[in-house]
Amino acid sequence: MGFRVNTNTDALMAFNQLQKVNQETTKAQLRLASGKRILNVADDTSGFNIGTSLKGKVSVMKGAQNNVASAKNLLATAEGALMSINDLMVKIEGKLSDATNPTTDRTALQDDIKALSNEIHDTLKNTKFNDTQLLFSAAGAGFNFQVGESTDTLSLDFASSLASTGSGGYGSNVSSSLSSFVNVSAGTLASTSGASSTAGLQTALSNLKSAVSTSLGKIGNLTQRLDIKEETLNVSIANAQSTISRLFDADFAQEQLNATRGNILGQAATAMLAQLNFAPQQVLQLFG
Repeated sequence: MGFRVNTNTDALMAFNQLQKVNQETTKAQLRLASGKRILNVADDTSGFNIGTSLKGKVSVMKGAQNNVASAKNLLATAEGALMSINDLMVKIEGKLSDATNPTTDRTALQDDIKALSNEIHDTLKNTKFNDTQLLFSAAGAGFNFQVGESTDTLSLDFASSLASTGSGGYGSNVSSSLSSFVNVSAGTLASTSGASSTAGLQTALSNLKSAVSTSLGKIGNLTQRLDIKEETLNVSIANAQSTISRLFDADFAQEQLNATRGNILGQAATAMLAQLNFAPQQVLQLFG
């Protein structure tokens, strides 16, 4: 140490060290108070950019999660309606079998079949999810859902065997089959050969059952895919959030150690600054 009084360089160096220790201690305390590792972009610029990008992707994936849930609900609604239609077709099949009995009342059977086929028509037309028709009109074109990143979409085209892909009502096979039952007559039920006969009605019923079965099969396959999409999204979101936590969340144990260390060093630096601040007084001994 030189005998200079005007500028106490040693005290200034001690002050700089105290200032640095105080800054580090304050940062540790603020991290403990906020729970965040990155208090401002300068703390970790690359980490901040990566974490912000991941937050955006998590937001997109959570939106896709909601889409998957809605898509599954839509499919469940359509499946329930088609299962009801299956039950109605079984009843029609039984009526057609009864019509082969020459002693039966075919006029009553005619009315029963018309009632059942009208109910099938109403079910196909009125099955909706949030006011969107699922088995009628343009439903044949399918419903597109985003189920992942912006380019990851899934088309639910389960109704293509039932509904028109344009603005019309049914597909051609379904339309002609329903028309056969809605317009059935006792005379048709009495006949056993030809297009307008119980044999023709059996063919129409078979076509309708095939269309419904195809739709149900597609619903099953699409539901399986949505289950896989949902599981993939859950894993991806969990991993992304884990990375975000590593980047942004403070390690409380480490920050508590830093704060304690800073407090001790701060007290020691303050004491040394005080001693060094008075060190130039030794010069007075030269004037004794």
